[in-house]
Order: sequence, then C-alpha cells, then structure tokens
Amino acid sequence: MNYLAHLYLSGNDEELLLGNFIADAVKGNKATLYSPGIARGIKLHRLIDTYTDTHPVVLETKVRLREKYKKYAPVVADLYFDHFLAKHFDRFANESLENYTQRTYRLINSHFEALPERVQYFFPYMMEQNWLLGYAEIEGIGRALTGLSRRTSFESGMETAGEELTINYSLYHRDFELFFPELVHYVEEMKHII
Repeated sequence: MNYLAHLYLSGNDEELLLGNFIADAVKGNKATLYSPGIARGIKLHRLIDTYTDTHPVVLETKVRLREKYKKYAPVVADLYFDHFLAKHFDRFANESLENYTQRTYRLINSHFEALPERVQYFFPYMMEQNWLLGYAEIEGIGRALTGLSRRTSFESGMETAGEELTINYSLYHRDFELFFPELVHYVEEMKHII
C-alpha cells in the first residue's frame, strides 16, 4: 500500500501513524531509535507490506501489471489501491478526504524535526502539492507515477500507468474491493498484538 492507506490504517493513534508514515525511511533495526509508539507504527507498516505483497488478489493485480511495468508493478498497484481508497474515502472514514489530509499533514508537520532526513526532504512537497487528496483523481495518480518514473535508473513505463488505470478501471477497482476490507481486518487484529 502507499501513503494514504498506511496513514488511514493507523487509526487515531498519532505515534502509530508517524511510525507507519516514516517506516520506508527507517532501515533494519533503526526502529529502536524511536519511541515505542513510533516503533510500533514502523512494525505495523512492515506487516502491512508483507500481508499486501503476499495476498492472492494483489498477486493477481501485479501479474496483470508486470508485462508493462516489470519490477515496478508493485509500486503501480500500491498507487492504484490508494486511488480507490481516496475515491471512496467516505465509505471508510467519518470525515472527508480533504479534512483528513489537512489534519494528517498538520500532525506530521508538527513532528517535522523527528522525521528521517529522506522524509524531511519530500514531505514539504507532499503537503504543498497535496498528494493525498490528488490520489482521488486519475490525473493525480498519473502525476505521482510520472514523478516516480523520472527517478528510476532505467525506463519503467510508469508514466503510462494512468492510462492503464483508465483502460482497466473496473478490473483494478474489483481487486481493491476484494482486497482492502481483508487488509483492514488484518490490521485491526495486528494492532492488538504488536
């Protein structure tokens, strides 16, 4: 899953959310350098990634994407799923996506100094360009994937992934509808264990 899903799945626990948000920038056992609550968020992020990467529906999604996007198929799938969460956010949350994103940006920004350097670099752009709200539109997903494509060391094709989403929208939406409720259930169970 991408940023929106990881943030949303954290619920109302601020430290869990912060850890879940920064986890990709915290390698190995560096989670121990953070407070226990943030370390739990890092662990939750890794559990979400493992569950997602091995889920049969997600595997099917990635197979569909692999021909065009090769090793970047998982990245494309993650952003597609964030699109559907953003598009249908009101089904999952008790507030609008716009209010949620603004509240979440404020929370993360209030802990800016504690963010890893890599996150401090991109977070101002994320907030200024409102990536999370942009995910609700195919154009926003297209912009995100084009930006990622520019940063790859060789041709990824991700700049065409917005078109792929448009063409096969109902297929990817079906994948999301089958997968995401199971992920939500899994995460709620894991929150009690970690």
